[in-house]
Amino acid sequence: MNVLECIKTRRSVRKFKSDPVSKDLILKVIEAGTYAATGRNAQSPVIIAVTDKKLRDEISALNAKIYGNENFDPFYGAPVILIVAANKANPTFVYDGSLVLGNMMLEAHELNLGSCWIHRAKQSMDYPLYKDLFAKLGIEGEYEGIGHLALGYIDGEYPETKPRKDGWYYFVE
Repeated sequence: MNVLECIKTRRSVRKFKSDPVSKDLILKVIEAGTYAATGRNAQSPVIIAVTDKKLRDEISALNAKIYGNENFDPFYGAPVILIVAANKANPTFVYDGSLVLGNMMLEAHELNLGSCWIHRAKQSMDYPLYKDLFAKLGIEGEYEGIGHLALGYIDGEYPETKPRKDGWYYFVE
């Protein structure tokens, strides 16, 4: 698929099969994230792939609590959660992490995987679960959560492409 076609057909998926995703596919998605543009090529973001079901479920429960609905899986059953955080020492850290997530969503689509950007990563970083995870992985510095990426095989129909709104762009010639 060419790049524009991939961009035009990618959609957020909110229903995943519980089937595990191979490490090779996860690594391809992560690799796409590592090639995102970053301010001054500082490469401030980090990506943490969570495939351990126990930790995945703990992250889900914490995010459900932050969301305000503890009876809801904010990751829609996805077996993989990719956490993107970026070092606040870089003035473009939020944009850098956002581009990482965008690249990973496109690669997931190219690989016939579903993905959905889930917020609350910024709020999650204040909790011991995340602080302990970063410490365990040896990630030091002032990191802010940019987003989570729910990743897995799509359960059901792929969401349809909706028409684009008018007024997306303007020319000044």
